[in-house]
Amino acid sequence: MTGKERAELRSEAHHLTPTVHVGQHGLTPSLVGALDDALRTRELVKVKLANKDEVKPKEMANSLATATNSAVVQVIGRTATLFRENPDLDKKRGDIPPWRR
Repeated sequence: MTGKERAELRSEAHHLTPTVHVGQHGLTPSLVGALDDALRTRELVKVKLANKDEVKPKEMANSLATATNSAVVQVIGRTATLFRENPDLDKKRGDIPPWRR
């Protein structure tokens, strides 16, 4: 992902609310499944990370990205933004992106 693409996704993600929350149990298979579903339908997802001191937010975001085969767009505080393109979604020129729907 180029810097320009990442900057565009960051500006799009600014208005999103977190759809997946990492709780006290951390990375569980059900959490990874929920994040995978969100990425499949929306492509751009904000994740609220738990307040665990032993795991840094960037490390947690990288673990989530690896588990879901996605890319980390940004990490601000305890909120991470992940992106994974879904080629199966119908995209036409001029349509709104799936994360705005």
